[in-house]
Amino acid sequence: MARIELETAPINTITAGSVINGTVNANGDFRLDGRLEGDITLSGKLVVGENGVVNGNVICQNANIIGAVNGNITAKEMLTLHATAKVRGDIVINRIAIEPGAVFSGCCRVFDEVKKAEAGEKREEIKK
Repeated sequence: MARIELETAPINTITAGSVINGTVNANGDFRLDGRLEGDITLSGKLVVGENGVVNGNVICQNANIIGAVNGNITAKEMLTLHATAKVRGDIVINRIAIEPGAVFSGCCRVFDEVKKAEAGEKREEIKK
């Protein structure tokens, strides 16, 4: 009988009542139910729980925001803002889902549009 081993990414969890001051870099997924005062960069998915707060910028593959983010979010695949989410900052996304009741204050750009704009800026620089 063949044995199949599945690769699973580690899941980092910060529980309610915990406070992190500083920059977080992590492989895999991350769930935040406490508070982060700083930026977070992940190779996986970020879940900000209902009581979770990020006061800093976020870069990740996917994000489910149930709590609050005060900073810019770059989600390379999918960003979901749940009904209780509060996001104050600009977002760069590939896809987005916003539930009724979510609060979003900022600008939203789609990766394809960002790539096109950057390519246009480079062409303009070459022409000069």
